Amino acid sequence: MFWIRETWLADTLHPLGLTSFRDPTLILTAVTQDQTDSLAVAEEALSDGASNAGALPYVVIEITRPLNLREGRRLQLAAKAGGTTGLCVIPEGMGSNAAETRWRASPVFDAQREDSTLMRWENIKNKSGTIGAWDVRWDSETRRLHVVSAAAL
Repeated sequence: MFWIRETWLADTLHPLGLTSFRDPTLILTAVTQDQTDSLAVAEEALSDGASNAGALPYVVIEITRPLNLREGRRLQLAAKAGGTTGLCVIPEGMGSNAAETRWRASPVFDAQREDSTLMRWENIKNKSGTIGAWDVRWDSETRRLHVVSAAAL
């Protein structure tokens, strides 16, 4: 995975915090001066899969200002050319019309579990399929997400 973010952002990825989700040695990070540089790095990384046999299966970019249609389309074309999955982390209310899908993730509090990792993932935009919502829980033993069945009435 390749994670791209701007240098001025205060929060950062912490390798120890990722160990239950992903081997932190498999995550590359890039810190750029501004979003223009971030977009250039992301486009290059997304399209690189075509020439390097999928060296980067996932590219994540943190967006700090709205994407215009041209920027979003360039990222889509690069991801398609490289066979790479791209994920833009976009603050609430700053969507992009170019997005194939748009998701919202929010915690769901489970009073029965102290260390609840239950979340609601909502697909709120999908250009080529249906939308919906799922409750998911991270299983640290299997390192997988599990869809949680709805409670019976």
